[in-house]
Amino acid sequence: MQNTYKCVPTPINKGYSEGGASYRKKSLKGFAVSSGSPEEDINANNYTLRQRSRILYMTAPIATAALKRQRTNVVGAGLRLKSTIDRDVLGMTQETATEWQHRTQAEFELWAKNKRACDATGVNNFYGMQQLVALAWPMSGDVFSLITRAEPTPLFPYSLRLYLIEADRVRTPTDTVGSSNPLLSNMTTGKAPNGNMIYDGVEVDSSGAIVAYWIANAYPYQFDGAEKKFTRVEAYGEKTGLPNVLHIMDSERPEQYRGVPYLAQAIEPLLQMRRYTEAEITAAIVQGFLTAFIKTEGNTDIMPMNEVGGEGFERVSRDPNEYELGAGTVNILEPGEDVAFSNPTHPNTGFEVFMRALCEQVGAALEMPADLLLMSFNSSYSASRAALLEAWKGFRMRREWLADDFCRPVYEIWLTEAVARGRISAPGFLTDPIIRQAYLKSEWIGPSQGQLDPTKEVAAAVTAITNGLSTREAEAIKLNGSEYNANVDKLATENEQLKNANGTADTGTAGNMAGQFTDAITNYINITIEEALSKYEQKNMPGVKR
Repeated sequence: MQNTYKCVPTPINKGYSEGGASYRKKSLKGFAVSSGSPEEDINANNYTLRQRSRILYMTAPIATAALKRQRTNVVGAGLRLKSTIDRDVLGMTQETATEWQHRTQAEFELWAKNKRACDATGVNNFYGMQQLVALAWPMSGDVFSLITRAEPTPLFPYSLRLYLIEADRVRTPTDTVGSSNPLLSNMTTGKAPNGNMIYDGVEVDSSGAIVAYWIANAYPYQFDGAEKKFTRVEAYGEKTGLPNVLHIMDSERPEQYRGVPYLAQAIEPLLQMRRYTEAEITAAIVQGFLTAFIKTEGNTDIMPMNEVGGEGFERVSRDPNEYELGAGTVNILEPGEDVAFSNPTHPNTGFEVFMRALCEQVGAALEMPADLLLMSFNSSYSASRAALLEAWKGFRMRREWLADDFCRPVYEIWLTEAVARGRISAPGFLTDPIIRQAYLKSEWIGPSQGQLDPTKEVAAAVTAITNGLSTREAEAIKLNGSEYNANVDKLATENEQLKNANGTADTGTAGNMAGQFTDAITNYINITIEEALSKYEQKNMPGVKR
């Protein structure tokens, strides 16, 4: 039997073929593009993106500002642990749960605050490592932390140490892609000896699950004579199931195993903005120089040529064929030479407006308003507040990502060791996953978004609490990052101190203090009225008793 094949014609004048998929419209004819898999579109280009992102951070103020705003607002001085165990599952009373949480937080601080106790390199404490991660992660696209161990000591009773590794060192071994040529060391896809695929240093099994990371002992193209070695580190411990490597990244596509730098979509405009700024600065400086050029037909043996003079002028070059500009300088030209300049007008009055417009576009791509990017708040209160609120949506989202990818896994590994060593009592933690989860519940408190008008925002918080729309704890965190229970404890102490200092009874609440003030005013008014009546009676009604 002969097979019959039917040719399906290309749709014409249907659906998106008349819109964004059109190849007939003049505006789209040249827009012929092709997108591939994440390893083709992302991994193969990540080396270039990382280098350009870093150099822009080092040389372009707007790029520097964008990355530092992320770091400062997402992490600030560091995300602090607030244990929030599920006491209902654990069968604890409120008092017992509070005591356990305070004890655990104090024990965690013992490890987190000392750089020798938590950092394998001894450079940062846990909060400094958070700041480093929050800067390196968006700059390079991702960052890694190795879980290592050290011998405990009486001062540092925990063995857990974190070793941060930059994105470049996690990559596919050269020999797995069939070449030992170092110029091909940025090729990203290979096959492990066990048959698993390696995507830019991330080994995945046949189901697509991450099973290991390949870590080089040096950066790509680091030719220091040392032998290049790759170490395979399994993603999770075989016995404990705890992570051996923490990978902090932001995914934008399914089946994506490596992150993209935060500045990736804005690299070109940021570079052009830097060039434009440098050109404007140079032009303004040149315009401000007063330089004279003397042309002569004199004998070159008698008159020294290309001599530069001027108060405070220091020559950069001694080349007789180079002429330098400076404030109040004189250049003597050789016979037949001439100098011609264009006549730009500087400063450019449109520079600020143009740069502001570009910053708004870049800020839109980075989810950061131009006001915040430039640290220039010249709008109305409502406009500035709206800009900050929009920016903080992104900051809170990234803070939660950082907590999920870094802080909470570290806390789980630390608490497991603390329970195993007997420093924290948590019955059932090591045997029952439900109980383990109940003990591990936590919040990570970071800097608040700040206040443009504290009076309005505090009044709004009080109104929300009064009407049951929020809690005192939530508002304390939002307004200044403080903890409500700690505030109450501190106020009780301060009110007691104030009572002792004044020698008066003090109830310790703002409402009662206001009531005392009202009573005092009322008493004063009553006494004043009584005195006035007494004087009137004495003067006008002598001998009359009330």
